Amino acid sequence: MSENDGQRFDRLPATEDEREVEGRATRAEVLDWWANRFDIPPETFDDHTFWEKGAGKIWIFAGDAPSPISVEGLGMTFLRTRQEHWKPTTDAVQRFGRLASKNVFDLTEEQAERFVAGEDQEIPYDGDWGYVIAAHEIAGEREPIGVGLYVYGELKSTVPKGRQRSV
Repeated sequence: MSENDGQRFDRLPATEDEREVEGRATRAEVLDWWANRFDIPPETFDDHTFWEKGAGKIWIFAGDAPSPISVEGLGMTFLRTRQEHWKPTTDAVQRFGRLASKNVFDLTEEQAERFVAGEDQEIPYDGDWGYVIAAHEIAGEREPIGVGLYVYGELKSTVPKGRQRSV
């Protein structure tokens, strides 16, 4: 079996049968995770390739490139794997989260303001615990604003400190 090289991007294998690096997610697993967690259709990502750089840092690229490839960045960060619970990135949720129909918190204006400020909030919810999409209606459309973690009746903001805003 090959080893992961944190200095380069390696394309995710399509399926488990094609996996050469132990622990590396497959394209099929990534698509299934987004479909099961947020009900985002797998075909959403038909024109994208998925890459791992580092242990479990999955990137998405709208296009193709040779694999492996040694570059600093390729597309955008998309998902963290190789941990107990996979975690979508804020960028991925803001880009693809409007397609989600499951595990989405539609926040009021006050709740959205508190969320982007990095505050945790007690909010009743009958959906799945774990990582969720926090969204707010802007100009009549649902806009995803970030990733939250819902546990024990509380929505925890995971907005990175550098992106938190007081509004």
